[in-house]
Amino acid sequence: MDRDKDKSLVRVGITIGDINGIGPEVVIKALSDNRILQDCIPIIYASTKTLSYHKKMIKIDEFSYQSCRTADEAIANRVNVINVWNDEIRFEIGQISETGGKYAFASLERATQDLAQNKIDVLVTAPISKEAISKVDFKFPGHTEYLAHLSNVDEALMMMISDRLKVALVSTHVPLKDVSSTITKESILNKLNQLNSSLIKDFGIIKPKIAVLGLNPHAGENGKLGSEEMEIIIPAINAFTEKGGTAYGPFPADGFFGSSMLNQFDVVLAMYHDQGLTGFKALSFEDGVNYTAGLPIVRTSPDHGTAFDIAGQGIANAQSMRNAIYWSLDIYKNRKFHKEINANPLQVQQVSEVKRKNYSSHRE
Repeated sequence: MDRDKDKSLVRVGITIGDINGIGPEVVIKALSDNRILQDCIPIIYASTKTLSYHKKMIKIDEFSYQSCRTADEAIANRVNVINVWNDEIRFEIGQISETGGKYAFASLERATQDLAQNKIDVLVTAPISKEAISKVDFKFPGHTEYLAHLSNVDEALMMMISDRLKVALVSTHVPLKDVSSTITKESILNKLNQLNSSLIKDFGIIKPKIAVLGLNPHAGENGKLGSEEMEIIIPAINAFTEKGGTAYGPFPADGFFGSSMLNQFDVVLAMYHDQGLTGFKALSFEDGVNYTAGLPIVRTSPDHGTAFDIAGQGIANAQSMRNAIYWSLDIYKNRKFHKEINANPLQVQQVSEVKRKNYSSHRE
């Protein structure tokens, strides 16, 4: 066994999501291809009983794993499962229930504890039901806000990423009637700064180019259809570019995703959830990934939900979960590389007059 290689493998903590949805299925399918073990050490936070139940239900025989008590016992070339619980569970496949919320939260809580203690390197989360998990005293709108709270970050940045497209959001899980009041110059500028930093550190884009969408139809049409563009969004873009950033807009959201302009930018910053995600999922639904930027940790997730309507049928597509794992590895390695090359930057030194004259005489 190559122990040096084992140490270089990224330890990927994977939460099971809602056990009554497609989370366990896409996790099992994503890890059934052993080639993924060449790049990481996967550690699932659930129970072997839960995985065995879902494995039998979706009729996947080739998926094997080893049980371990802690992440420290996880080994390379195997799928590792930490038994967060050993309960005999009454599954309610396809149903929103307190049971589903209870075990989704238990999985998430244990994984984030290990992440905080550096027992795993990155976190990949299977989808949860916000309604189900709220039944067990989970007081956050979703993963993004929960992880921001644990990381002592005021606001994280929700991004959707694929090989073709990246979309980030100013407001996330906010009712549509409240979106306008949450959009401020400060909030947009903060997201632009977070987004710019993430593209540099997490994706290796040296000079990111950001497209900013408007809030109103036709981007407000010079104030005729709303004033937010002129009073809030444009001043935020100007403040960002004055500090050296590169951002353009606001662009009308209705036609942007179908236009050739999409290919001219590294990322799109949308004002609210459905404005950004509708365009993204129309173009990258099966292979898209949800990424939480602006945190000291790396967390990715599939870009779909629990899909209760198809749970237990064995027909869920695991491509988004598989991509979530690979994107977490790429981002982790990009961050590590960025940190290394900036650890000891070359300092510009003053050349003395004597040295300058000596140098000049040598050249002559």
